[in-house]
Order: sequence, then structure tokens, then C-alpha cells
Amino acid sequence: MAFMKLLGMFVVCMVLADIIVTDVQAEIDCNSVQTKLLPCLNYLKNGGTPPGPCCDGVKSVNNAATTTADRQQTCQCLKDAAGKFPGINPDNAASLPKSCGVPIPFNISASTDSFFYHVR
Repeated sequence: MAFMKLLGMFVVCMVLADIIVTDVQAEIDCNSVQTKLLPCLNYLKNGGTPPGPCCDGVKSVNNAATTTADRQQTCQCLKDAAGKFPGINPDNAASLPKSCGVPIPFNISASTDSFFYHVR
């Protein structure tokens, strides 16, 4: 009887551990984020109006980032990508989601800590 209780608790712990790990791990792939937002590069450097493929990418990335971990990973991916492409105007980067009609619950800034991006 005690063995069955112990076994039952073990199973419950394994299920809970799986749920916790699943919720914490991001499903976002940085290569995918960067590929989807590559059409935005000219806008990010020069301003103007973002092209349709750029806004499609912004919407796709936003829709894919459904958990806190996804949003944090997306933020880190974007920070890493920004370092690879010199000449990005921070004001253009901050205005991109709004210019594409994508509401996001935080401001975009190079100084913003990705840790604080939470699910909308």
C-alpha cells in the first residue's frame, strides 16, 4: 500500500515537472525570427513605410510568441540580430510593430531587459 502511494506521488511529480519544463522552455527559433524579419531591414535603417513582407513577418513572429518564455527568447533573438546589422535606427525599431498594426504590450528598446517580457 505504501509503495502504491509512493508510486502515485512519483507519477504526479513527473507530470508536474513535465508541465513546468514545458511552460519554461521557449519554442521560438532565432533563425526563424531573423528570417521572418529580414524584409524589415531597409525600414529599420531608413524609415519610411514598412513593406508588406516585413509586416507579415512582424505579425508571424508576434503570433508565434505566445508564452513568456517565447517572448523572452524573441527579444534575445532580436537583440542578437541587431548586433549583426549595423545602422539600425532605434526609433524605427521601436515604431515597427505599430507601423505594421501589431499591438505589443511593451516598448522596444536596446536597453530593455528581455527577462521582463511577459505574455500579453
